[in-house]
Amino acid sequence: MTDERSSMPSDEQRSHSAAPNNGNPDDANPNEEPTNETDRTDSETTDTEGRTDADDEFTIADFHDASQQAGRPVLTAAAVARALEIPHEEASDRLETLADAGSIERLSVSTDPVVWYPSELEDLTDRERVIVFPKRREIVVDRPDQFTRAQLSQFAHLADANGEQGYRYVVRPADVWGTPHDSFDDLAQTMRQALGQRSADLEDWVESQWDRAHQFRLVTHEEGYTVLEAQSPEIMGNVARQKLDEEHVHAPISDTQDWVREGSEAAIKRILYEAGYPVQDHRELASGEALSIDLQVRLRDYQQTWVDRFGEAGEGVFVGPPGSGKTIAAMGAMARVEGETLVLVPSRDLAQQWADAILEYTTLEPEQVGQYHGGRKEVRPVTIATYQIAGMDRHRSLFDDREWGLVVFDECQHVPSDVYRRSTHLQSKHRLGLSASPIREDDRQTEIFTLVGPPIGTDWEALFDAGFVAEPELEIRYVPWGDEEQGNAYGSADGREKYRIAAKNRGKIDEVRYLLSAHPDSKALVFVDYLEQGRDLSDALDVPFVSGETPHHDRRRLLEEFRRDERDLLIISRVGDEGIDLPTADLAIIASGLGGSRRQGTQRAGRTMRPAGGALVYVLATRGTREEDFARKQLQHLGRKGLTVREQTVEGEEH
Repeated sequence: MTDERSSMPSDEQRSHSAAPNNGNPDDANPNEEPTNETDRTDSETTDTEGRTDADDEFTIADFHDASQQAGRPVLTAAAVARALEIPHEEASDRLETLADAGSIERLSVSTDPVVWYPSELEDLTDRERVIVFPKRREIVVDRPDQFTRAQLSQFAHLADANGEQGYRYVVRPADVWGTPHDSFDDLAQTMRQALGQRSADLEDWVESQWDRAHQFRLVTHEEGYTVLEAQSPEIMGNVARQKLDEEHVHAPISDTQDWVREGSEAAIKRILYEAGYPVQDHRELASGEALSIDLQVRLRDYQQTWVDRFGEAGEGVFVGPPGSGKTIAAMGAMARVEGETLVLVPSRDLAQQWADAILEYTTLEPEQVGQYHGGRKEVRPVTIATYQIAGMDRHRSLFDDREWGLVVFDECQHVPSDVYRRSTHLQSKHRLGLSASPIREDDRQTEIFTLVGPPIGTDWEALFDAGFVAEPELEIRYVPWGDEEQGNAYGSADGREKYRIAAKNRGKIDEVRYLLSAHPDSKALVFVDYLEQGRDLSDALDVPFVSGETPHHDRRRLLEEFRRDERDLLIISRVGDEGIDLPTADLAIIASGLGGSRRQGTQRAGRTMRPAGGALVYVLATRGTREEDFARKQLQHLGRKGLTVREQTVEGEEH
C-alpha cells in the first residue's frame, strides 16, 4: 500500500475540497440527510453486529478507518457517515466532539461543506493498518508489528512482503486446516486480534473450512486395527466411499466407520485431502523405545515456538529460510519426543552432516547415531537414511521392524515425488518435515502437508527484521554473447536446445571472472546446471568443480576445506542445490539454472542467508534470450518474501 502523506492542506487542496457539488455524495450539503439513510432515532442506532452507536465512543482511530476506506485523509461528514454506516447528523456531532478534543481540525467555506482532517496527519501514515478483502480472502497490512504478524501466521499465508508496499496475506483452505487451535472460537479470537476487527464474511468462510477439516479422522479400534470415522453417514457415503476402494478399506463397520487396510493410511489421507477433506489422525501409534536426549544449545524464541507447535500437533513442517536453524529446531523436536528417531535426507553428504550436528548439539553418544545409505548400513536409536534407500522394498523391512517415535523428512519438498512418497508408509506417532521452500513446479506441494503435516514457520521478513538471518542483495545481470558463433546457433535452435545454448554462453566466463575480481575478499560459490559449463569454468578459473561425478570422499574434502576457510571459491553443480550446508558463503554467482525453478532459486540464494550479513547473489542471464524471463521467474518467489531484486544490463566495454 502506498501512503498518502501530507502536512496541513494547501490553499489548492482546500479549494479543491470545497468545490461545488458535482453529484458526488461526499460533497453533499452537510445539513441535508443522505437519501439512502433509513429513519433512526438521534439517541440510538444499531449497526449490523447488534451494537448500539450510543454505547460506542468515536475516536481518532475510527476517523482513520474512515479515511482508509475513502482513500484520502480529508473527509466530509457525509464520507464518515457512509464509511461508518451512521446517520449524517450523528457523524457531524461526532466529528465536532473530536475537533473539540483537538484530535482533528475543521475547515469551513461559507457555501460549501465542512471538511475534516487529523491534527497530526502523520498519525495516519505511521500506524499499523489492516485491510481485509473477504471475497478474495486477502489481508493487506501496512506496518504490521510482530504480534500481528505472529497472529496472522496462524491462519494465513504470507504471499507478498514489501516494506514499502505492505504485506499481503492469503487465507487458503490449507492454512485453516493446519491451524494450531483446538476450537473454531479460539481461531476466531486470533483472527480478530490480528485484524483488529470482525470480518463476518471471512469468518464464515474460515468456519466452513474448519468444519471440512473435522469431518474425518483415523482412530485405533480397541482391537488394534485402524478405523476411518466420518461425522455423518452422508459425508461418509458421498465422499469417502466414493473416493476409496478395496485397496484402502476392508469393509464398512457402520454407517460412519470403515475398517482400514494396514499400510493404506497415508494414501487415504492424501486422497481425502485432495477431495477437500483433510483427515484428523488420532491413531494410537507406537512411540518406539524411549530415548533420553537433551539439547546442548539454546533455541531462539521462534525456534522454540516451532517446537511448541509441533509438540501440540505431533506433526508439521518447519518452514523457514536457509540459515534460520531448522535442523537445530528439529533436534529440539527430538528432545521433546524423546523417542527413537529416523531422519530421511536426499543425499549421503547430508546424512553425514546430520550425524555430525546431532553429536555436536545433543547429548547422544556416537554409538547411538547411525547412517543407512549406499556407503553405510547402520540401524541405531537415531538413524539417518536417504529417501532412496528407505523407499526400496528390499530395505523397507529394516525400517518397518523398528517402531520410530519420530520420523524427520529433511528437504521434504522431495516427498511428493513418486520415488520418495514410498517412504511415507513410515507413519510414526510423530512426523516432522523441514523445508526452506515447500513449493514444487508440478504444483503437488499440498501433498507435503498431507503426507507429513501442516506448515509451521515464521515469515522470512520477520527473521530479516530481527537479525537472525541476513537479507542478501540479489541482482540479475544480463550478459552479452561471448562469441558470434553461439549467438547464431541460438537463433537457429529450437525449444530446450535454445535454453541450453543460452545457459552455456561463454560470455559468462568473463562475467564470473569480473564479479570475482570485484569482490576479492568474498567466499564465493558459482552454480551451474551443465557439466560442460562447469568444466569450462573450472579450467578458466583453475578452481575445483564439485558435481555428481566427484567421488564422495573428494566432495566431502573440498566442502570441508571451504568450511574451514582453506578455500574461498568452488564451482558447484546441482548437487549443491540441496543437502549441502555452506554456512560461510557470502557471494553466490548463478551462471545457469533449471529454467527458473522457484525452489532452486530459493536454495541457491539461501546459501548466503546467514546472520553475518553483507551477502551478494548474482544471477547471470544471456541478454535477449529466454534466460531473461527464466531468471526473473527464479527470483520472483524471493521478491515476494521481502527480498529486493535489482537488474543490470552488462555492456561489452564495462569490463
